[in-house]
Amino acid sequence: MSAVQQETTVTANPTADAESRATRLMKRRSRVRFYEIVIWLAAIAAYFVLPSKMLILTEIAILALFAVSLDLVLGFAGIVSLGHTAFFGFGAYVAGLLALHYIAEPVIGLIVAGILSGVLGLLTSFLILRGSDLTRLMTTLGIGLMMAELANQMAWLTGGADGLSGFSLNPVLGLFEFDLFGKTGYLYCLAVLFIGTMIMRRIAFSPFGLSLKAIKGNPMRAAMIAVPARKRIVTAYTVAAVFAGMAGALLAQTTSFVSPDVLAFHRSADVLLVLVIGGTGYLYGGIFGAVLFTLVKDWLSVVTPQYWMFYIGLILVVLVLIGRDRLARWIEYLPERFSKSKEEGR
Repeated sequence: MSAVQQETTVTANPTADAESRATRLMKRRSRVRFYEIVIWLAAIAAYFVLPSKMLILTEIAILALFAVSLDLVLGFAGIVSLGHTAFFGFGAYVAGLLALHYIAEPVIGLIVAGILSGVLGLLTSFLILRGSDLTRLMTTLGIGLMMAELANQMAWLTGGADGLSGFSLNPVLGLFEFDLFGKTGYLYCLAVLFIGTMIMRRIAFSPFGLSLKAIKGNPMRAAMIAVPARKRIVTAYTVAAVFAGMAGALLAQTTSFVSPDVLAFHRSADVLLVLVIGGTGYLYGGIFGAVLFTLVKDWLSVVTPQYWMFYIGLILVVLVLIGRDRLARWIEYLPERFSKSKEEGR
């Protein structure tokens, strides 16, 4: 071997080694963790163990999908949004109108609602590229408020304050009919949650997801290494809008009713609170938070119907004062291989 070839080989080796280490790291990060398997097995077991709680389980599944979609832009891209409910509500109205006037097949309605919500997300994503975090916060809030007012004023289409009702859905895929107890609805929502989470998980733990983390950590440094921040943020925002619209469609399909409440500000506040409880940046925080938030809200609304919101606010204050890291120290008591998996998943 000539001196030139040896020099070329020596020069190329560091690059090859770096690429090999990066590939191994990506494979390790994208590996399914033990706690993920437990989550999905528990969700399936709930169908058999809690047959009388199908409605609240369905609510948890829908809220979890909504929260996971927001975590994709908040936890990975660092975009704080107070208007994510615009896509949720838009998807709900699309699914309701489609079932009322055109076709009542749930899966088709779900896909159409997701696609159109993604289009809305793409059209509005360019508004969040300008200004600071505060500007983005107010811009997304404005989008949500405008969508809510449009739904209220366009009564000829949406039913206005009375809501959109009078539609029913065909069996899912022509096989599984919606029942009064909500069993089919829960399995349908759980299946969509699982598929949606796996898709977003694949996106988050890919080179694309790592580039989003880089943009969140230091936008200027990301630009210096040729990461197209604007394109990445627009793509992530659009994908998040697709799944938020699907979550809204699930709500419309399982309740056979859509009202301006699906575009209300409190839904954006609730989903942010869910992520505060469950954590951001690893997707499953949306699922953990949805479970805890819904169960606590349901329990408090029974124990103290008038003041349950006060206690929800008190829990939020405690979380802020104590810190989620201290509350999450239960992980130290798990076997070492499980705790390492949890930390790597984060």
